[in-house]
Amino acid sequence: MSAARAALHYAAATSKKSSAKNTLYLYCSVKPGASRAREGVASVDDETVGICVAAQAREGEANRAVIQVLSEALDLPKSDLQITQGLKSRNKTVAVVGGWVDAGEEECLRRAREYLEKAVGESSAPGAMLGGNI
Repeated sequence: MSAARAALHYAAATSKKSSAKNTLYLYCSVKPGASRAREGVASVDDETVGICVAAQAREGEANRAVIQVLSEALDLPKSDLQITQGLKSRNKTVAVVGGWVDAGEEECLRRAREYLEKAVGESSAPGAMLGGNI
């Protein structure tokens, strides 16, 4: 088995300070410049969360689109998500705090995977390709 990191990683707060937060890290592979019909969470596997965004990779447009896509997929406000690595790369690490992330490691990882896999299903549904219901 390879020593590859997992697509989803939970880090519990290591301090009792009020500023310490439990954090979910998502390791993402982003495809900027995709068609609007393909925008969204494209895949979830053991190593990465695949994301397609219509925005181009210039002046932070694609980064903002990644946060928007993940915010919608995870049902969390955009303010709870931050790109911590890969601002100028297709491979990004996104930190997620707040909301259901504080429910504990097992529940957080279960819920994150569930939401992301549901988002993959929605973006590949026949109606999603046409921008609405058939």
